[in-house]
Amino acid sequence: MVPIAYYLILAAVLFSVGVASFLIKRNIITVFMSIELMLNAVNLTFVAFAHMWHQVSGQIFVFFVMVVAAAEAAVGLAIIIAIFRTRQTLNIDQVNLMKL
Repeated sequence: MVPIAYYLILAAVLFSVGVASFLIKRNIITVFMSIELMLNAVNLTFVAFAHMWHQVSGQIFVFFVMVVAAAEAAVGLAIIIAIFRTRQTLNIDQVNLMKL
């Protein structure tokens, strides 16, 4: 059996990579992917603790986080496509929604 510390270390590394790419990258798609990576790191933590404590509540939280992530993916990608169609760029620095 794998110790829970390994899962938590992996989740911390995934979350840290997600935060770093969120802060560093200038492309909307990579920022979007980094948010998904952070959500998956949180899901891994929920599942690890649920397994350790033999509770189902952690897996229920994971289900709700996955529902939120799916809704975010649908709405977020629609917004990204709309921005690209109007601005012709996905660079965060060049997208200014107040100007037409």
